[in-house]
Amino acid sequence: MTTDTAKDVINNGYELDHRELEIPNSEPFKEIPREDRNLPQQGEDGKGFFYNNPKMGRIVKISVYILLHVVVVGYFSYATYHYNDITNYECTWSSDNPLCGINFCSGYGMLLLLLVFVYFGLFYYFIFKPKVGIWLHREYLKPAAQKWHNFSRTRAVSLASIALLLVFLAIFLYFETKDEPQKLVSMVAPCFFILCGYCFSTKRSAIKWRVVITGITCQFLLGIICIRWEVGRNIFDCLGKKVATFLDYAKDGAQFVFGDFLIQAEVFAFAILPVIFFFSFFISILYYMGAMQWVVVKLGWILQQLLGTTVCESVTAAANIFLGMSESPLLIRPYINKLTKSEIHSIMVSGFATVSGTVLAAYLSFGASAAHLITSSVMAAPATLAISKLYMPETEESQTTSESIELEKSQDSSLLDAASSGASNAVPIVLGIIANIVAFVAFVAFLNGIVNWLGYLVGVDDIDFEWIFSKLFIPLVWAMGVPSQDCNLVAKVVATKTIINEFVAYERLGAYILAGDITARSGGIATFAICGFANPSSLGILIGSLSVMAPHRRSTITAVAFRAFVVGSIVCFVSASFAGILLQEGDERANYDRIIQKLASRNATHV
Repeated sequence: MTTDTAKDVINNGYELDHRELEIPNSEPFKEIPREDRNLPQQGEDGKGFFYNNPKMGRIVKISVYILLHVVVVGYFSYATYHYNDITNYECTWSSDNPLCGINFCSGYGMLLLLLVFVYFGLFYYFIFKPKVGIWLHREYLKPAAQKWHNFSRTRAVSLASIALLLVFLAIFLYFETKDEPQKLVSMVAPCFFILCGYCFSTKRSAIKWRVVITGITCQFLLGIICIRWEVGRNIFDCLGKKVATFLDYAKDGAQFVFGDFLIQAEVFAFAILPVIFFFSFFISILYYMGAMQWVVVKLGWILQQLLGTTVCESVTAAANIFLGMSESPLLIRPYINKLTKSEIHSIMVSGFATVSGTVLAAYLSFGASAAHLITSSVMAAPATLAISKLYMPETEESQTTSESIELEKSQDSSLLDAASSGASNAVPIVLGIIANIVAFVAFVAFLNGIVNWLGYLVGVDDIDFEWIFSKLFIPLVWAMGVPSQDCNLVAKVVATKTIINEFVAYERLGAYILAGDITARSGGIATFAICGFANPSSLGILIGSLSVMAPHRRSTITAVAFRAFVVGSIVCFVSASFAGILLQEGDERANYDRIIQKLASRNATHV
């Protein structure tokens, strides 16, 4: 189905209702020519002045670009002068001025970094790529890539690569855990889930182990870069702080609408959830401008080249880093009817294994680490494709290719329309979150009451449904590397996320961290383990949204939904296991000390 066909289907009802309004003879309704000849004319063909004078239009365009660059260079020059002035006269050993020294996460250092990225991008796309890059790719890179592809796909090379990879993994694990051998326990969960994937795979002979091993390896390498490597950790820590600051601006709008009391009291529905309106507003603007599609396509292309997965599932996995499980499939909406059963399964797994940017502020308000949330979503992108292909390998031929697919464009008519619709589209999301939290918390409380009553009848007063259900997760959280003394509480958090949702789970995790009931490393592992939408309410939401986009595939969607729900949870648990190996107690303690200090100061301000 092409994009035009999809649009025709969507507009079919409108066309049927308005065919009677077609005017057979439009001659009487022709526009009457204007009599005022003194009005300025656009041109003989009505195209406008610059359209009919392309040379003048080009001169104006170049002049605007030159003026813009002059303004940027002028501003940067004055910022450099101001930075040097402060450095020479105000920066001493006791100075606390944030402009002292180059900090690439703020101040002059960040301005310098942004300008380097912007001008490097302009140089690459407007000079290097058209002049040299296309020729270089056609003459050298593409032939070399094809030769490497044919060479690396041979059985001997594949086996040698896997053996070499295992050797490097063993060496890294030795040096990483030689002082803390108990961290090796975290390898139990990934090995167990890979074994389960092989045992419960829909077709073992169809498993492509290259995809599985490459995807899980990429997940582990991303963990090393984002968690263990100091530079990568600082980058993601900075990114997390900027995201938290950006989302915090939504409180200004919420405070204007709901008043100071509800916002300062941190009432969840009024102080936290309105951030979703702001983030949806911003994403809709980026979507209209095409920036979101560009980023998603580039990341999807990288995943496709690394893993060899199809374009639709790769693009959706990349989109889920930023978007929610209901929004990311919209990018490939015209092609969902063409997807294979395995592709639909992969798309649903990627939705369950990640969280959207719209809800990050809610998790941050409970004390979750912004860097860990972003890292978890990035690590999940290759893992969702790898593990989903283990549990449900591809047995059909994909009908979509990178040459035939075109991402869905925004239906908004203008930038203002996109901004307005983005904010309005968040209304059902917010209401859905509120409704689900109220309903599921109440239902679990009802189950707790029943179990507590049954226990009371036999003389056991201190058990409830959550207590019983959490015991099932104790072996799992131990296998992810949680210390024995923290397994009981972390198991309760994971059980809460599984039977209710991640909002309540993060709230309880934040309470444990704030009270010092669990270690910082256990809190970090739990943050990764519950960073996903795999809960009962999300299961219904994803089935409903995909069924609306592809009603003819509803039977396939419902058939793979529960398996995707389980596999999505497994992806989060594997990420948490790798985090259990890479997280350091000292770094985590410092991280959570900052979070606790921030929460304590906020609570003191409210009081």
